[in-house]
Amino acid sequence: MVISESSPSAYRVVGTRPIRPDGLDKVTGRALYGADLKLDGLVHGVVLRSPHVHARIKSIDTSAAEKAPGVLAVMTGADMPVAAASGAGAWSSNRVMAHDKVLFKGHPVAAVAATDRNAGYEALKLIKVEYEPLEPVLSIKDALAPDAVLVHDDMVGNHLGESVKNTNIAAVIRHELGDPTGAMGRASLVVEREVEMATVHQGYIEPQTGAARWDEDGRVTVWTSTQGMFGVRDQMASILQLTETDVHVIPMEIGGGFGGKLNVYLEPIAAILSKKCGRPVKAYMNRVDVFEATGPAAAATIKIKLGVDDDGIIIAAEADLKYEAGAYPGSPVAAGAVCCFASYDLDNVRITGYDILVTKPKTSAYRAPGSTHVAYGVESVIDEICEKRGYDPVEFRLKNASREGKRRADGPIWGPIGITQVLEESRDSAHWTSSIGEADSPGKKRGRGMAVGFWRNGGRRSVVTLNLNADGIVSLIEGSVDIGGSRASIAMQAAEVLCIPMEDIRPSIASTNSVGYTDNTGGSRTTYATGMASYRAAELMIEELKVRVSKIWDINASEVVFDNGTFQAMQDAELQSMSMTFKELAGRIDGTGGPVSVTSTVDIPEAGGAFGAHLVDLEVDLETGKTDVLRYTVVQDVGGAIHPSYAEGQLQGGAVQGIGWALNEEYFLTGEGRMANSSFLDYRMPTTLDLPEIETILVEVPNPIHPFGVRGAGEVSIAPPLGAIANALHDALGIRFPQAPMKPGRILESLGVLKDGVQ
Repeated sequence: MVISESSPSAYRVVGTRPIRPDGLDKVTGRALYGADLKLDGLVHGVVLRSPHVHARIKSIDTSAAEKAPGVLAVMTGADMPVAAASGAGAWSSNRVMAHDKVLFKGHPVAAVAATDRNAGYEALKLIKVEYEPLEPVLSIKDALAPDAVLVHDDMVGNHLGESVKNTNIAAVIRHELGDPTGAMGRASLVVEREVEMATVHQGYIEPQTGAARWDEDGRVTVWTSTQGMFGVRDQMASILQLTETDVHVIPMEIGGGFGGKLNVYLEPIAAILSKKCGRPVKAYMNRVDVFEATGPAAAATIKIKLGVDDDGIIIAAEADLKYEAGAYPGSPVAAGAVCCFASYDLDNVRITGYDILVTKPKTSAYRAPGSTHVAYGVESVIDEICEKRGYDPVEFRLKNASREGKRRADGPIWGPIGITQVLEESRDSAHWTSSIGEADSPGKKRGRGMAVGFWRNGGRRSVVTLNLNADGIVSLIEGSVDIGGSRASIAMQAAEVLCIPMEDIRPSIASTNSVGYTDNTGGSRTTYATGMASYRAAELMIEELKVRVSKIWDINASEVVFDNGTFQAMQDAELQSMSMTFKELAGRIDGTGGPVSVTSTVDIPEAGGAFGAHLVDLEVDLETGKTDVLRYTVVQDVGGAIHPSYAEGQLQGGAVQGIGWALNEEYFLTGEGRMANSSFLDYRMPTTLDLPEIETILVEVPNPIHPFGVRGAGEVSIAPPLGAIANALHDALGIRFPQAPMKPGRILESLGVLKDGVQ
């Protein structure tokens, strides 16, 4: 269902549902992913990984491995160009391969290039590494203890502008508005609650891959599965101490990412091995490597405190946000602080965030990174306020919703936003107005919950080139890797301007040598920012074609108009009968000034943020603790749905991932800090058998910054699920669940069935 405040009927392409251009290649197996790469002389790279969570590397002996059959090269952290440096300059390098200390299980310590993978694995067995095990730092509590082991001895934290040594807190940030302390004292009801979330993984199907060839001229070519080829180029140049133009990155098709394929892992290793052996090297991970050694989403502890007055207005809000960064600084705490109270109109706010180091892999983005955590905490407290005061949960949120012209806690003033419309559509939806029904048996209980969430979205840099062919087909060259159908959504925007069918646009994704700098496919920026570059490139093409047709008709270009796919002369009565379609003109370009090729670049400093509301009905088995999701509806403001099917898919996908995070998924660690469930069999992501059809309502409150009103759609949908499910469980059982996942063991423990802890 699409609820629009714009006029989609005015469009001929935007708002339709054409078949994706890359669909046939992907369903027939012709599309090439990273593991499919074949090159002349290609050899295989394999990685030796630490069995320890935290240990000092005392020595590494690779001599036997170097002599093993089929081995062409061996490397260790000593071969990384900046490995021996200290501080932030070396962290990216040491994350890829440890130098003097390992900081998580699976941390690479050596690698081998061999003629085949089996020979490489046999050689790894011959590498002798002497470790000095150190005490791990496995949780926020461990990291903040007075006698805590330091993850980095040389790290200097930035705590509200003050430099602090001997700490596991990499940064402390704060946003403050009004007088939260005084306002909290005036509140007639104050509710404070703390929630905890476990480490989870993005769960993409395709493991990381990376191949590289270090040529004789000192230049490196990289083939990889990535969400951003220019991001890979920048990281490779930094880690390998090369200039950016000495690194050429060719993106392969990508089998999922969700923020987890922004950082390099294998690519620098493959490059150094290639330099050593003079052959291209390809490496890829198995599933255990992916879980243990790539970037999962952060675990966190979120404390929320809200004060309301007798009129049901939230008059004060405080948040204490502690996020795990993993072994290197850079958790999503800054984004979490932005999203924390964004859904509500607040005059008195204090948000304090902590970026905390632990001996786990460096965290990476996972769809609206940081927002899921705060939505869980805030929406749980909102629900408790409604319970205590007897407020309707939708009407209370509507009464306190953010609105245009008010200031967000981190500074920006809201432009046109759609949270009110989202809440109204939720309130009036077939789901919310229906009866939840009775449970299947006396041993089960049902509950309904809701929650809202926000993501700020992104703009930044994008480039699109359009080339017109004589048959009227337009080739579109872009630098945005396609994960969720962006080839189609970007092509559709150009087609709309050119008044041609989307099928007459042939999009392709170029390498870093063939297109201008384009930021990552992430942050919900691709259809928005690269789409705007596409829109503007199409406008440039129309202007150029007016010049061309003016030469054919021997009139001034200013006398040519383009209307509904046709070029026409205006003003002069003798010329008004002259017209030419886009396709006709394409066949007559020769002799008018050369091929028609236009390029548009954008660097957009802002984006229209987006809100979503989730409604869920669930049923809990009181004997087993198992929770079944019965009905689920996502209501989200997408601004303008370029391809509604893909927008709906983004809403559904984020919701499913959030449901998994809420009910099942977690890194289950042993006492030593080793992951015990590093396979898809044991790491329980929901499947189609676990869930109902996810219903969607697309609300379209146009984003005035974009010509088609686009707001990013890919990330908001992972923010509300934990809060919605926690609230539904409370509705069913009368119990608050402050820990995620809200798995059967925790439910049974809360019901008093388990006495000795949860496993």
